Amino acid sequence: MIANGFESMDKERVRKRPRMTWDEAPAEPEAKRAVIKGHGSDGRILSPPLRDDDRDGHYVFSLRDNLTPRYKILSKMGEGTFGRVLECWDRDTKEYVAIKIIRSIKKYRDAAMIEIDVLQKLVKSDKGRTRCVQMKNWFDYRNHICIVFEKLGPSLFDFLKRNKYSAFPLALVRDFGCQLLESVAYMHELQLVHTDLKPENILLVSSENVKLPDNKRSAANETHFRCLPKSSAIKLIDFGSTVCDNRIHHSIVQTRHYRSPEVILGLGWSYQCDLWSIGCILFELCTGEALFQTHDNLEHLAMMERALGPLPEHMTRKASRGAEKYFRRGCRLNWPEGANSRESIRAVKRLDRLKV
Repeated sequence: MIANGFESMDKERVRKRPRMTWDEAPAEPEAKRAVIKGHGSDGRILSPPLRDDDRDGHYVFSLRDNLTPRYKILSKMGEGTFGRVLECWDRDTKEYVAIKIIRSIKKYRDAAMIEIDVLQKLVKSDKGRTRCVQMKNWFDYRNHICIVFEKLGPSLFDFLKRNKYSAFPLALVRDFGCQLLESVAYMHELQLVHTDLKPENILLVSSENVKLPDNKRSAANETHFRCLPKSSAIKLIDFGSTVCDNRIHHSIVQTRHYRSPEVILGLGWSYQCDLWSIGCILFELCTGEALFQTHDNLEHLAMMERALGPLPEHMTRKASRGAEKYFRRGCRLNWPEGANSRESIRAVKRLDRLKV
């Protein structure tokens, strides 16, 4: 729901799916279309006025608008490269929902159809053990794919940010890790690779939290408090980049900080790339900081070697032609000779070796 760090998506399996039906009010003449949000004087639920999308293809809305007669827009929950997420009231089920409204651009619509395909597969195969967000409905409205989800709490990244990037307690991280591994194992059993695991895509089920005194004190000796989630239950979201087969792929996937070495080296990737991301996520939850804070491939590889030791020879020897420039003298990483700045070298040196 937060902006992704990449926009490359696997489009090989885009397919049309039967739409779930919803009751739409008869089209009204423009002269009779009111700018009133909600109900007309005769009790009918009015559609919002026709508006052009913004220049980026986002759906333009006003709070209290109706998104079809069934849903009423209450607030904006988030925005990303894909579109926007709105909190809405479902008049049929009498509950709050989150609706992901996709930009009216073909590549995002195609990715949304992949996500719908994955979500339907997850629901169909669910045996009550999934930790994945549940899709309730989907429809196409004014050239925007709209996906209706259960309303969840904030992301783990939002929670870290709210606490000024203070680490979660270790016991809580352990609980998060177990649930995350369960959800990813469930996906892998269905031959699904998420490819974009990160704290932004892990949501707490509940928004409730508790305030606890922090050990840190200010200069005035004031007690500081930090928030912790009241419930540790989490769910995985954002399946727009999910790949639905067990072949080896060579496209660039994963948000940079959570990208695995086989993706950077062009070796081909499969299920294992999700596990690398989970390791990076758990480190971030334990420390409050991303493990690999970089946007450069060579620096990223140097950070990996600094934290984990030399890259395995079987990986460096098979690096793609595009990645050969990162090495010299056979399998040795071209570092620090190949660094693009002194700051890059310092950033790598600041990393400590991870201990088991």
